[in-house]
Amino acid sequence: MFELNLSDWQILLVKLGLVLAIVPAITLVAGYAEHKVMAHLQHRLGPMYPGGFHGWATLLADGLKFIYKEDIIPAAADRKVFSLAPLAIFVPTVLTVLVLPLDETLVVEELDLGLFYLLAVSSISTIGMLMAGWSSSNKYALIGALRAAAQLIAYELPIVLSAAVAAMLAGTLSLNGIVEAQEWPFVLWPPGIGLIAFLVFFGAGVAELTRPPFDMPVAESEIITGAFTEYSGMRFIFSTFFPEVANMVIISGVATTLFLGGYQPIVPLGFLDAVPGLVWFTLKTAFMVFMLLWIRPTFPRLREDQLQKFAWKFLIPTSLVLILAAGAWVLYAPEGLK
Repeated sequence: MFELNLSDWQILLVKLGLVLAIVPAITLVAGYAEHKVMAHLQHRLGPMYPGGFHGWATLLADGLKFIYKEDIIPAAADRKVFSLAPLAIFVPTVLTVLVLPLDETLVVEELDLGLFYLLAVSSISTIGMLMAGWSSSNKYALIGALRAAAQLIAYELPIVLSAAVAAMLAGTLSLNGIVEAQEWPFVLWPPGIGLIAFLVFFGAGVAELTRPPFDMPVAESEIITGAFTEYSGMRFIFSTFFPEVANMVIISGVATTLFLGGYQPIVPLGFLDAVPGLVWFTLKTAFMVFMLLWIRPTFPRLREDQLQKFAWKFLIPTSLVLILAAGAWVLYAPEGLK
């Protein structure tokens, strides 16, 4: 029988190649879903026409439009930084997928510090936004970049603290370990702590995506498209659309992993164990993605001061209280309830 002996680095490169093929495909599916869900929620007919049957070619038309657009770099821009900014935003999006456990054994790289790695890598995109805004030599781009940095820093704290609650309750930073430590009814346990931590994580996650109602960094009526005002063509796609939609799926997958039982069945019925864990993970993540899509056309945009107050005066204090509550639960709750 033919045997293929690969070194650890070669295996990692193969895994990275698969990720680079799968992530764009998932992003296209999520982008298509966004068009369709928003069209149905808002009763818009436009996305139902391209291609004939239910507007199947809507996303294809959008892609071709950007491919044929001219790639322009402003004369006063810092060309090197301007060109590297989309890469600094795009790469962390791909790297976060490496540690997400889609099934018990279906994970690119299982790390004992998986949660720490995930939170650290996901923060790098803030630097990319600052690079894009500063290098564009455009005041609207710079304002958008500073808004994005202020927002992402503010909402990174409740994300980290609520994720720390999940790690404390599970007793591990391994994402596989966190999934295995969860028992039905998942997010509702421990009483109060789990659900509130999930809501804090989800609310902060929406803000991290800079999607409505937290889209002040790209408020079209005020600063055009924020840090990416001077970007066009495929640079614009890889700095805005692709990271936003991919991160929407990733934040949904992380929420599923930390609070919804990951790849475990929705209810603990014996016959459901026959269903592959990947199916459960996909269903839960798809539900979370739908919630994000539903929020976008439903709620109005917050003012910048309201956005900052919501983080610093509500989410962060709530997260700190959750840390204390989780610690008390771990130390003092009866063994039968843990």
